[in-house]
Amino acid sequence: MKTLVQVFTAGMALVLLTQCKTNPNKAEKIDTEIKNHGQVSGDTAVGVKDGNLVVQKKVQMNEELRRMQIEVYELEDRVFGNRKYGSLGLYGVLKQCKADLSEPKNGGDGKLKWTEPMDRITDKEDEFKIGLDEKDKLVGVSEEFLKDRLERFRGYKKVLMTREDEYEEKVQICKTEMKSRQQAKAN
Repeated sequence: MKTLVQVFTAGMALVLLTQCKTNPNKAEKIDTEIKNHGQVSGDTAVGVKDGNLVVQKKVQMNEELRRMQIEVYELEDRVFGNRKYGSLGLYGVLKQCKADLSEPKNGGDGKLKWTEPMDRITDKEDEFKIGLDEKDKLVGVSEEFLKDRLERFRGYKKVLMTREDEYEEKVQICKTEMKSRQQAKAN
């Protein structure tokens, strides 16, 4: 019993040391200096670091976050449309196709069959704490760790890419069924 307690205590101490030692949200110094380098593109260079030939991509994190957010928002607009600009997106195209299929003139029973609710994932973000800043200006502030925000947007992108593929397939199936019904009606 004593050995089990000692092992457990040692294990817990190791876990605590590891957790205290590495905080993924602390800024750390990164050596980005490379010798004999040449630019490949704006943020990518080839050179020598510690005697090794390396390709180094160095980005400003504010620009990387902006790029990722724009990419995710554009992908979400392709999938779900954009109300502001009146675009349907794949979701809207599928919904319209299903509505057309349900019409009696297209062989439907006149009842819309739709079970999939729209689920825009980026609408659920940024709650602001409202108050006065250091200059007594009324502000709303939202804070999160940079690493967490990047991970969240990577997750959004993964989900949206899957949904894009699913909706493209469902739209194609619906359009094929519509063509099939129209050809059957013509014959």
